[in-house]
Amino acid sequence: MQIISGVFKGRRIKFPKHIRPTQNKVRKAIFDCLGDFALGASFLELFAGSGAVGIEALSRGAKEAVFVDSDAACLRAIESNLRYLSLPRFRLCEMDSLGAIDFFAEEKSSFDIIFLDPPYAKGLELKKCLLKIAGCGILTPLGIVISQHQRKVELPEEAGNGPGRSLLLFKQKRYGDTLLSFYRR
Repeated sequence: MQIISGVFKGRRIKFPKHIRPTQNKVRKAIFDCLGDFALGASFLELFAGSGAVGIEALSRGAKEAVFVDSDAACLRAIESNLRYLSLPRFRLCEMDSLGAIDFFAEEKSSFDIIFLDPPYAKGLELKKCLLKIAGCGILTPLGIVISQHQRKVELPEEAGNGPGRSLLLFKQKRYGDTLLSFYRR
């Protein structure tokens, strides 16, 4: 797998064989939609897997990236890739994504971009994550949540409960069986 753009364009990264990494065309679509929004952004990748999206964000000028995964092998691979690229602005968290949202809320951490890409069999966990993100303060006021999921998984137009505590779906992009859903406050 290669980094598509930015300062590390063309560099190869490794990933564990037991995961489904985000395809190049889908990563390109994410950052085409974000435009310059990733520059200087704080980036959180939940269900990080290969970490390819967060690494791409760093390559494109994100100020920091936090990678969350419950699989230690995935985090070791991400760390190896980040060290290979000499990227110092990262944090690795070995925990489940729902617990990580609570952890970051307690820590009073906030992120400009939150990317979720759970295993496709965990569509229900994706909806729970969206609700949790909507109800806590880990997304900056102008922040964006991006969810990668199977086309057959239906996500709500609005996640949360009321003004200031909801995420609104504002864009979707389809790539074969993959759908990208973009939310903001």
